[in-house]
Amino acid sequence: MTIDIIKEIPPTTKKTSLSLLNNIAKYEKKEIVMTYRILDKISSPQDVKRLPTATLPSLASDMRKYISEITLKNGGHLASNLGCVELAISLVRALDLPNDRVIFDVGHQAYGYKILTDRRESFKTLRQPGGISGFPKRSESFYDSFGTGHSSTAISAALGFAEADRINRRDSFTVAVVGDGAFTGGLVHEALNNINENLRLIIILNENEMSISRNIGGFARTIAKIRSTHGYYTTKKATRDAISSIPVIGKATFNAFKVLKQRLKDTMYGSNYFEDMGLYYLGPADGNSTEQVEALLKEALSYGRATVIHLKTKKGKGFPSAEKNPDRYHAILPGGKKARASFSEKMGELLTEKASHNDKICAITASMALSCGLAPFKNRFPDRFFDVGIAEAHALVFAAGLAAAGMKPVVPVYSSFLQRAYDSILHDVALQGLPVTVMVDRASLAEGDGPTHHGIYDVSFLSAIPGVNIYAPSDYSSLNTSLDLSLNGNAPSFIRYPHSGEFAPEDEFKVKGRLFKASAHPDESCDLIIITYGRIVKEAISASHSLLSKKVRCKILLIEQLKPFDMSTITEYIKGTSAPIIFLEEGIKSGGAGERLLSSIYSLPEMAQRGYKILAIDDHFADRRTATDYFTLCGISAECIENTAFSLVFNDESPSLP
Repeated sequence: MTIDIIKEIPPTTKKTSLSLLNNIAKYEKKEIVMTYRILDKISSPQDVKRLPTATLPSLASDMRKYISEITLKNGGHLASNLGCVELAISLVRALDLPNDRVIFDVGHQAYGYKILTDRRESFKTLRQPGGISGFPKRSESFYDSFGTGHSSTAISAALGFAEADRINRRDSFTVAVVGDGAFTGGLVHEALNNINENLRLIIILNENEMSISRNIGGFARTIAKIRSTHGYYTTKKATRDAISSIPVIGKATFNAFKVLKQRLKDTMYGSNYFEDMGLYYLGPADGNSTEQVEALLKEALSYGRATVIHLKTKKGKGFPSAEKNPDRYHAILPGGKKARASFSEKMGELLTEKASHNDKICAITASMALSCGLAPFKNRFPDRFFDVGIAEAHALVFAAGLAAAGMKPVVPVYSSFLQRAYDSILHDVALQGLPVTVMVDRASLAEGDGPTHHGIYDVSFLSAIPGVNIYAPSDYSSLNTSLDLSLNGNAPSFIRYPHSGEFAPEDEFKVKGRLFKASAHPDESCDLIIITYGRIVKEAISASHSLLSKKVRCKILLIEQLKPFDMSTITEYIKGTSAPIIFLEEGIKSGGAGERLLSSIYSLPEMAQRGYKILAIDDHFADRRTATDYFTLCGISAECIENTAFSLVFNDESPSLP
């Protein structure tokens, strides 16, 4: 990125871009020196447009190497991005960016586009503190017209842009790049149903037969049928070109020819889903050929109406291991590290074992079987395993139906994706008191993925629902207990855990109850009580060690049931002392466990005069734009705990160090 480019950036994004440059300098000291024959010459979309066609395969090769190098170092989404390199090149060459716009569904396909739109150098900071996002982000670049992190949203957003252009008489095109996996989500079809065929809107269906897990369901079969119809596009284009070449024939005659062409094509090949929706359809074509993709884009641009371009790409292309196992290379850890044992994995083992003794237990996933630990269950009980595609709302209503019919459905889902099913939870599960068990995975801040994937809202929005149970196990024993309580109960239950393994050190807790742990016995005196749940307990432990060296004795209560609270146990540990309380929460403060618990505690007469403080994420999206760790950014780090302790214990006067 050059200073001239920085000058062109609008004021709203200039500060962020300058921050990115500072971080580039920081990370360049650590990186492997990489040189690329063609890519090193690219600083802007105009450079890509000027390249001779013969050099494009070399550019694609350079980009794959660059994406692999950076992603293996920093972590991120590899296989899907490797498959979309030629698509990124073609988009930049065919479109008038940023007058035209590109919206990527989810964003797992956007790395190549980022590299070619003024972010070749800043791409080195991918997913780093203060670096560029792994997803499209409006504050990052004016080439990112819409932020996306969850599936199936791109067509709806693109439709909004296209309608705005129609109203304002702008000649811009909006392109939505959508993986075929997204079409398993209902939102895509709601958007397609609302498209005016005369809009300057292009939908690119990028078919790689995968979302995260392999695509399933009726629409995946429909796509496969379209894919197998060889010659479809060739015949369609030939008949259109023939009609267009006829000298002035009058509108009525032209429309008659269009009808004739449609009937001829339907007779030979039949129609397809998109044409039945009133959209112009082009494809299928090789999405890993810049020549074919660019030709189809130019055809769609010249036609000037709502068009679907159907491409087939190879997920993981250029990286043999990712080509062979694209689901395992969907997301990788920094340094290419292998994932350690996790709650997801253990949950899958426990659920499979329990299902062997209870034929009522079913498992439902929204296209995340491997990521959520359900592979063992799927392999052992295929008749009780359901992959509903990227359709979280449907998954919960489906689970409600199973529960109402006497089954015991279990739905593992990421916390940030559970948000999409809130109405289903409230209206279909909780209101009817149905015993659905939801395993809330990735319930924590998302260090690499950032704000779109933070699992920090579920405690707040679930706590507002009457009659539900919420558990937060800290080890596998508590996970097993929570799962048993849920499966044997008659109420909706939510069991939340982070993307990690066990996090409650054995030697830190003298007392271990059924769903409760304490660092000291009830009658042991202390200067400060820290109540917390989840992996943030590690920060509490670190702070307590530091405070002890400064003569401040802390008692840590690790609670593993967040609704209903075990108030008798909690009050037993705090009623015999006047020590102030810090409630520590890796979650949103408003409506969170801290506000609810302290409200109950301070309603008791003997507690009313006690000092307290809630340390939680307070009214912001935890968007890390500087080289700061998330706990510090959110005010919930060990240092923040220690500073708060000084304020509570010493009335704002820090103790002198020993």
